[in-house]
Amino acid sequence: MDLSSLIAKLHPFERTVLPVLKKHQDLPSIIEHSRLQEIEVQRALQWLENKDVLKISTDRVKIIILDKNGIHAQLHGLPEQRLLHTLTDQPQSLLQLQQKTNLDIQECNAVIGLLKQQQAIDIEKKDQLYLKLTSTGKNLQKQKSSAELLLAKSFPLPYDSLTKTEQTTVENLRKRKELLHIDEQKNITITLTPLGKQLTTADLGAQVINRLTPGMLKDGSWKTKNFRAYDVEINVPKITAGRKHFDNDALQYIKHIWLDMGFKEMTGNYVQSAFWDLDALFVPQDHPAREMQDTFYLDGKAKLPPLWTKIKDVHETGANTNSKGWQYTFSKEESEKILLRTHTTVLSAQTLAKLKREDLPAKFFAVGKVFRNEALDWKHLFEFYQVDGIVIDPNANLKHLKGYLTRFYKKMGYSKVRMRPAHFPYTEPSLEVDVYHPVKKQWVELGGAGIFRPEVVKPLLGFECPVLAWGQGMGRIIMEYWNITDIRDLYKNDLKQLREAKLWLR
Repeated sequence: MDLSSLIAKLHPFERTVLPVLKKHQDLPSIIEHSRLQEIEVQRALQWLENKDVLKISTDRVKIIILDKNGIHAQLHGLPEQRLLHTLTDQPQSLLQLQQKTNLDIQECNAVIGLLKQQQAIDIEKKDQLYLKLTSTGKNLQKQKSSAELLLAKSFPLPYDSLTKTEQTTVENLRKRKELLHIDEQKNITITLTPLGKQLTTADLGAQVINRLTPGMLKDGSWKTKNFRAYDVEINVPKITAGRKHFDNDALQYIKHIWLDMGFKEMTGNYVQSAFWDLDALFVPQDHPAREMQDTFYLDGKAKLPPLWTKIKDVHETGANTNSKGWQYTFSKEESEKILLRTHTTVLSAQTLAKLKREDLPAKFFAVGKVFRNEALDWKHLFEFYQVDGIVIDPNANLKHLKGYLTRFYKKMGYSKVRMRPAHFPYTEPSLEVDVYHPVKKQWVELGGAGIFRPEVVKPLLGFECPVLAWGQGMGRIIMEYWNITDIRDLYKNDLKQLREAKLWLR
């Protein structure tokens, strides 16, 4: 860009600041000599930097600022110095000293302690307190203390300009009430580029008009005005558009996968009874997962549905499911406990209890929060999302289960899926689902699956029928997409992370 073209695009603020830059390159001086507001000068400097006219360097420095008591001490001396210079080798009463120094009783008590530490005074107790100088005190009267020397300086004072001894003195004085404090100050320095040096000596011409007004259009005066040219090449601040949290984006994507495969969504409350969350799924009442260290229990008592007696019979004897059950006495009180749901499989149990034979075959999924009483670390949360699903179909088998999960994981970006034998209280057979990680070059476990046991299906559904079921932790599934290694980073509201996170590819 040639010089004349650049001059034509200069804003009035830039035109005002440029001549000042010939002699002044610090912000306070530029503000003073340009007679612009600070914000106007800062805008002009930023625009000029965008045009490669100058470079702005910023450094932060610590500044010592006197407070109310510090300003008083600078004018009249520190309380201990005023008292020290009033003392003699003859005892004086504390009342006399207060009158001479104008110190209140609290200040006197404080400085007596300081002078006593320095062995500058002797204290006598008669009818009242008497003070007199020691030989050390006489020597201290003849010299200025480090605090006095510091307060004799001109404030505000750059902290880094002080010696180590002076910095120690500052730290000691900071402990005293309203004496001084350290603030951080931003210093801006301007350096002209070769183009800037040319501009500061160039003829900028007459002032230009920065804005077309309705009045100019009305009276036609715009025809004779000299308007500033638009600079369409100048750098402008990046504007970040609003977007969903990437975790919510993945959540919606997962829901769409199951909806596209013909599944219906299951929803329900976070707060559930132990009956629906555990008993209905044939989890024994003495299972370790029921303990307080694994489950969040709430105060209160749940009302059980009439179905509870069937579940009781299955737990105790197996009822008519060709099972012996768990062979214990079922506790209704344990079943009535209220808790935060430990898995979204609770929704599968409630859905099965509502179905009729004529509703089959049917497919359902759930994506929702669950709660476990876990110690928080890089791979464990006490609140996280789980992806659950069931398929109720008289003709369903393990091949179908593998087909559904393989298709789901392929849409999530994992081309290789395998299943291994496992054990869960409410499925038989039970499977662990692994996917092959293309970067780590290893298999990663992502969740459990299987076919619901007759002890779960028959009392809930009313008849035997294969029910494919799975429960997968969503966090583990989606972390790899954003190269997140700490599961806590999935849910924090870091604006930089949110802006830079890549979109979920559909």
